[in-house]
Amino acid sequence: MTHHEKAKQGVRELLLVMGEDPEREGLIDTPARVVKAMREMTGGYDEDVAKILSVTFDSGQYDQVIVVAGISFISMCEHHLLPFSGRAAVAYLPGKGTEGYRVVGLSKIPRVVEAYARRLQLQERMTTQIADALAEHLNPRGVAVVIEAEHSCMVCRGVRKPGAKMGTSEMRGTFRERAEARAEVMQLIDRCSR
Repeated sequence: MTHHEKAKQGVRELLLVMGEDPEREGLIDTPARVVKAMREMTGGYDEDVAKILSVTFDSGQYDQVIVVAGISFISMCEHHLLPFSGRAAVAYLPGKGTEGYRVVGLSKIPRVVEAYARRLQLQERMTTQIADALAEHLNPRGVAVVIEAEHSCMVCRGVRKPGAKMGTSEMRGTFRERAEARAEVMQLIDRCSR
């Protein structure tokens, strides 16, 4: 039996545990649909972040903060296999290359967020992974990642608190070392996120 078939069988067993009949009309294709949906929602494992961030460009003498904010995402909580969704803001100070300051294409930042979001996750880990990736592959002078998300595991089970959001941040380089730089990037992230 393939992994795919075992996964479908597992969903079928879960339906039985719930007291459902997996052979009834509305559920007959549910195991296959669930497996397909889970594969899609965890497709980030197949993404190569190093490749996404491998192409950089000379920005000349532009050495100021670059922010991409309002990056929406849906991830999957590894504790309950329930989604959490929110928005990320990512900022960096370009590092100096041989000709000038190096920047990455605008679309690459959301692709990195998506690569990590589409995995079984903890929001805290995802925040750190995004910062780690930029720090490693762009060699910037500073990195800031801010994520705000609502977690289904708190909305539809447990404490059942719709609207409660979790915020996480990770600062590297200049943004961690210098309070004025951190304040500047946070103000810029706030303005760009509105």
